[in-house]
Amino acid sequence: MSASPKNYLTLLDAVNSLRERGYTYDYDYENACLYCKLISERFKAEDLKITEYYRFEGMSDPDDNTILYAIESNEGHRGILIDAYGAYADEHKAAFIKNIAVED
Repeated sequence: MSASPKNYLTLLDAVNSLRERGYTYDYDYENACLYCKLISERFKAEDLKITEYYRFEGMSDPDDNTILYAIESNEGHRGILIDAYGAYADEHKAAFIKNIAVED
């Protein structure tokens, strides 16, 4: 997986940019799927692709690491997933994300 070409100073800047570009849904990891509450729909890894992602490190705490994924479903639902990485990573969510195709 390679990082996306845009550089953002903060997680909020990246989220706002993605929202402006049509990534309007919020995805949550739940029961080995990504769930979108707004449309009450669950997605398996094979139903999704990661189009962009960005890593952020906490300025005061090196354990405060976050990764933001821009994700699109096969049906065209575009949204974001925010996850921790490093010490606070959820191993089940990380394994699920590894199974999502990454757009070149």
